[in-house]
Amino acid sequence: MGHVDHGKTTLLDALRNSSIAAGEAGGITQHIGAFLVKLPSGEQITFIDTPGHAAFNSMRARGANVTDIVVLVVAADDGVKTQTVESIRHAVHAKVPIIVAINKTDKPKKNVDLLKRQLLSHGIQLEEYGGDVQVVEISALKGTNLDSLTEAIITLAEINDLKSKKDANVEGVVIESRKDKGLGPVVTALVQHGVMTKGKVLVAGTTFAKVRQMYDDRGKVLDEAPASTPVQVTGWKDLPSAGEKIIHVETEQEANEMASARKAYEDQKKKENLSRGFSMSDLLKEEQGKRT
Repeated sequence: MGHVDHGKTTLLDALRNSSIAAGEAGGITQHIGAFLVKLPSGEQITFIDTPGHAAFNSMRARGANVTDIVVLVVAADDGVKTQTVESIRHAVHAKVPIIVAINKTDKPKKNVDLLKRQLLSHGIQLEEYGGDVQVVEISALKGTNLDSLTEAIITLAEINDLKSKKDANVEGVVIESRKDKGLGPVVTALVQHGVMTKGKVLVAGTTFAKVRQMYDDRGKVLDEAPASTPVQVTGWKDLPSAGEKIIHVETEQEANEMASARKAYEDQKKKENLSRGFSMSDLLKEEQGKRT
């Protein structure tokens, strides 16, 4: 997360290309809102590229614990900006540990010391000042210190004992969704627990799916997607919203009944609120407040 001009996209692209999977046959064929980086050590990190703060808010409002660690990207030559402060607030509200990636350290006008003081003034307790927030100085454009950044993420994950349950029922969360002319509704999901396979019946919000096909972030067809895997899933009846939790049920009938009941409940609640004079914007604010 971070300000729009501070190099998040460049960093994400650099991380994609640094993955050992990037050298496999076929190369990177598509971009989705989450991708897996395979490190030479054999360890893997899933990065989530949320499309703006609205999506992050939507996920948090629905109670989805999507992100285990926030990488706050700040440009060394530009300092803390409005979106940087917003990102800090989102991370703090979500109670997610932060790693600061000071980007653009190759720029001649960089001022890392000033940037660190700005971060301190906004409540980011940096390690070198007695806090617990790691700082990694990088250049996404030059590919400098990306290994230090991934090492910091792995270390923080180990410290916080961030583990998924691979032998549990399938659980996940919707990262984003879209309609494809050939495939119909397509959902980018993060598998959080269990192993997702073709043919499983899933429910997310007011819609459901019998998994028809799964693809990874490089467009490769998957037979199964274990915990911590970002995956594109086809077979949905409609588009769920970002942040909706995904659960596995046994039958399509059960999924249809659950999704229909949720839809009826949401429709009834909207009618009741609108009859009391709520506008749609008031209703959405009230809904987000309750879920937060």
